[in-house]
Amino acid sequence: MEANIILVVILGISILGKATSVSISVAFLLIIKLLGVDKYIYPYLNSKGMFWGLVILIAAILIPIAEGNIKSVDIKNNLTSFVGITALILSFLTTYLSGVGLKYLTVQGHSDVMPSLILGSVAAAAFLGGVPVGPLITSGILALIVKAVKKS
Repeated sequence: MEANIILVVILGISILGKATSVSISVAFLLIIKLLGVDKYIYPYLNSKGMFWGLVILIAAILIPIAEGNIKSVDIKNNLTSFVGITALILSFLTTYLSGVGLKYLTVQGHSDVMPSLILGSVAAAAFLGGVPVGPLITSGILALIVKAVKKS
């Protein structure tokens, strides 16, 4: 019962904070639990959910290439520009840090920090117009660096 209460609180905060992806995720988990199929679905989500979520996210990010909107010459030009090189370096670093974070949460068993991570994401979405999605962090950092370099 306590888990349901915590999920409802997170749902409420995410709705107030306009963190739609968090709201949908929590509602999905609550529905699964209320339907009584959590013992079948939760273990699969726990073991494979992160992988499939990343697959869908990366596929969505690659759509412009798949649709032919980004050509090999665009990639070459981007990879030889300041913005492209900076994006490559930041992507390398944030992907590494994401891997370290994932191990911290799962392998090392520190999932107790999840509510704080969710609250921080929801707060950033609500008050700073952020989006609680990993790969967009790289773009945000890149945008700040590019803006700083252009000012100087």
